[in-house]
Amino acid sequence: MSRKTNDVTRSQSGRKAVEDGAVHVPAPGEGKRGEQGYLGYLLRQAHAAVRLTMERTLADLGVTSPQFAVLTMLNAYPGLSGADVARLTFLTPQTVGVIIRNLERDGAIAMTPHPVHGRIQQWTLTPRGATLLKACRQRVLELEKRLARNLDSKAETTIRRWLAGIAADLQED
Repeated sequence: MSRKTNDVTRSQSGRKAVEDGAVHVPAPGEGKRGEQGYLGYLLRQAHAAVRLTMERTLADLGVTSPQFAVLTMLNAYPGLSGADVARLTFLTPQTVGVIIRNLERDGAIAMTPHPVHGRIQQWTLTPRGATLLKACRQRVLELEKRLARNLDSKAETTIRRWLAGIAADLQED
């Protein structure tokens, strides 16, 4: 972020310093925003950085990060309901409703009624949606490579297990 208030500036050392009344805020990776930080905060900071980069990466395709998540889940699990998509993408049902309406309007997904429960709408990708997802995936895979560029395969496997384990363990709370 490049914006500053009159009394807050970034520190290169990561330590709080007071010069001329200014408090220096550490940059990402420094101080409590680095290895000294709380794990939950560091996960959120990393997520925010990945999401912003993904938004910028997909912008010219007209796809947002949440839309990409919805397309990805519908590709992986065709026939999901909107409620299922919301749970899988960590989005609210209202947000998913808007995304689904927009993707349907754009011809990327199609609805079919559930064979038993007629009120449940099931969503699947259309050929247009599959083509859009493929274009998005190519870009996101480059981001994934960037995320893992300093990891060997063992470290990457360990981190993937750790992250998946956190989600599984904390789901029960």
